[in-house]
Amino acid sequence: MESMDATVISTSLPAIATDIGTTSVALKLAFTAYYVAMAMFVPMSAWLADRYGCRNVLRFSIALFMLGSLGCAVSQSLAHFVCARFVEGAGAAFMAPVARLALFRITPAKDLVGATSWLTIPPTVAPMLGPPLGGFLTTFVAWQWIFLVNLPAALAGIVLMTRFMPDPVRLPTRRLDLIGLLLVAISLSGLVFGASLISMPVLPIWFGLACIALGVGAGAIYVLHARISPNAILDLTVFREHTFRATTIGTTLMLMGCAALPYLTALMLQLGFGMSAFQSGLLVFSGAIGALAAKFIVAPLFRRFGFRRAMIYSALLAGLGVAIKATLLPSTPALLIVALLFVNGLIRSIYFTGHAVLTVADTAPEQAGHATAIAAVSRPVASALSFAIAGGLLGILAPDGANTITDFHLAIGIGAILCGSAAIAFLASRAPSAAR
Repeated sequence: MESMDATVISTSLPAIATDIGTTSVALKLAFTAYYVAMAMFVPMSAWLADRYGCRNVLRFSIALFMLGSLGCAVSQSLAHFVCARFVEGAGAAFMAPVARLALFRITPAKDLVGATSWLTIPPTVAPMLGPPLGGFLTTFVAWQWIFLVNLPAALAGIVLMTRFMPDPVRLPTRRLDLIGLLLVAISLSGLVFGASLISMPVLPIWFGLACIALGVGAGAIYVLHARISPNAILDLTVFREHTFRATTIGTTLMLMGCAALPYLTALMLQLGFGMSAFQSGLLVFSGAIGALAAKFIVAPLFRRFGFRRAMIYSALLAGLGVAIKATLLPSTPALLIVALLFVNGLIRSIYFTGHAVLTVADTAPEQAGHATAIAAVSRPVASALSFAIAGGLLGILAPDGANTITDFHLAIGIGAILCGSAAIAFLASRAPSAAR
């Protein structure tokens, strides 16, 4: 629900814009509002989980997300819609990091890979499922149902969580680091907002660059603050652990390379190959099927090759698969495109399962919350940078929006290089000790 909502409105922007009296370009601010909210509130997730319990925080986050979804469905203006998306993003900010933390604290070590592989399926499948689902509901029902379908799903999640989920043991909480929280919020929201503006220039490009500069400056100040604060909201000493450091750097590069790929692929199939939005969405969805298939091979694969080698191979193969995608032409058989996207989805799902396990594999229990929070805040930043790189390049190559197949090939090729470069982080690291 959370991962899908980040992309589900992409194919519905024209219909929503017409109904609420704005333009599709201006409405793209809704994407930014969602990611900015996530970046601002994710740093609080570990503190809240220890203070109020993982189960309570997850139920609250789902309820908040449901409220934001309802607000989106009844929006009558751009300001109302953007504010509702911000509320959705605030709810989404706590879901993934607190869920991962709960999984780590509840699941026995021997079952962690299998359990994590289930947890990584939704964020891998959802970005591919979002655009075709959004296009289907908008075309055959109404765009409001993109958000209304979240209501029964959210209620079911709250009920099932209350009935079946054990509440992990809470660790003692320290005083909330308000100064650090403010600095991190300014830093991450500045980076996400600035990168988003560059990729979709609703405002002048200098404004986006200024936001990025503000984010970098606030981040530098936070690093100094974290060194002297005993209660830092994000404990940066977790980066001393080599497994976490390699995983975070590698996954940031991987996300910078692949987060915008469903968007780029769908655009290439529509604008370059002449397919309809629904046809391109169905082809892109084959990657989601590959991600589901990975569930059945990921555990034995990690046992056979070990985590370090499996992460290196999957990163290199992901880069190679994306590079092959940059050679597709309108004459390429649809079945071959489906097969390629299926394999790409499978490989990336293997990588992200390993990422989820290694994030907390060798960290001390008291630092697991900080590790999951830092891993979570890197996602919206890396995703925003991915869209900034892709959108910025397409805008430079064709300011009028009339991009050619060659333009898309170049943008996808850059994504391939970034995906493959994730292997460098693991090549320079030792094998994980707690998850070999």
